[in-house]
Amino acid sequence: MRIIAGKFKGRVLKEHSFDHIRPTTDKVRQAIFTKLQFDVPNSRVLDLFCGTGALGIEAISRGADEVVFVDVNEKSVRLTKENLKSLKVDAKVLRADALSIVESLKGTFDIIIIDPPYKSGLYEKILKKIYDLKLLSEDGTIVCEHSKGDEYDYKPFSKYDEKNYGTITVSYLTYEEE
Repeated sequence: MRIIAGKFKGRVLKEHSFDHIRPTTDKVRQAIFTKLQFDVPNSRVLDLFCGTGALGIEAISRGADEVVFVDVNEKSVRLTKENLKSLKVDAKVLRADALSIVESLKGTFDIIIIDPPYKSGLYEKILKKIYDLKLLSEDGTIVCEHSKGDEYDYKPFSKYDEKNYGTITVSYLTYEEE
């Protein structure tokens, strides 16, 4: 697993074969950040269910000002910290349940990445919390990675794009227009 673009382009990230981690492939990461290329520089990013940290680290490499990483699993937190340390990057990595920790986060995020375990039932719950807490900036984007064919109720957000990559689907959400 390597960083696709930006100041850390080509650098290899550590990954482990932990059962709970399903790293986003290079192809999917590249597609996500090509779509968001003009939104990432100087942005504030929240990487929920961060796993290896690859998505948030890609955002840092492409110019995000701040990335907050969250995962409930100690192995994921340790792996994310190791990957950040190897790049000499200081970022906030929180070991916490995403549904609980979002209530203590301050300010808004321009990009929120949601990639929980598939079939976990967490998408609708976390989206509602993000909305209720007003964590997404006015023109922000939520990126949801999920299994192809899974349907979710994204309300109160609106899906403005969706792409399939083999067995993976990436949905892009923003606030519904009034």
